[in-house]
Amino acid sequence: MAEARTLTDRLPVHGRGQVGTPWWGMLSLIATEGVLFAYLIFSYAYLGSQRGGAWPPVGGVPSFTLAIPATIALLASSGTAEWGKRSARRGAMDQSALAYGLTIILGLLFIGLSAFEWAGRPFRLDENSYSSIYFLLTGTHLAHVVGGLLALLVLLGWTMAGRVHGGHDQHRTLVTLYWHFVDLVWLFVFATIYISPRLA
Repeated sequence: MAEARTLTDRLPVHGRGQVGTPWWGMLSLIATEGVLFAYLIFSYAYLGSQRGGAWPPVGGVPSFTLAIPATIALLASSGTAEWGKRSARRGAMDQSALAYGLTIILGLLFIGLSAFEWAGRPFRLDENSYSSIYFLLTGTHLAHVVGGLLALLVLLGWTMAGRVHGGHDQHRTLVTLYWHFVDLVWLFVFATIYISPRLA
């Protein structure tokens, strides 16, 4: 009769790393959100093509005055987020916390500059098709920035409390990947809102 054996290790219930459920979940989220922004940018282009007159119809072409500093802040935040992830991989958790703190500050700066720009717009959300798509497109992106900042705040809190350390790479990788996505999407939104009217 065969000898009875018992398992000393728990059976794996999901994959790890880039084949794990969290990894594929984040990729699915990014893909669906990417499609959402593609639809919004297409809507902007479609409404502009159907307008028959000046586009934007009121207020003129949006100024670069606040948009350029906001863009620089957001792109710089991608660099600090990556710095935070790589520092943690080396075990430099204090440096990682500093980097994520800077990322959050830069993200808040972007939100503040965007709020100032919204306040200076000479139109309301419900005024015309341009005002609607302007606020919808930039507002949807701002909502994603807020979501990314919340994830970064949780990650920073966990890092400072010692709940995530150098071995918890997946947490940082997924949050940083999402933040890179938010920053990349802004480049398309920026090109749509600020550059395309200048080329028309």
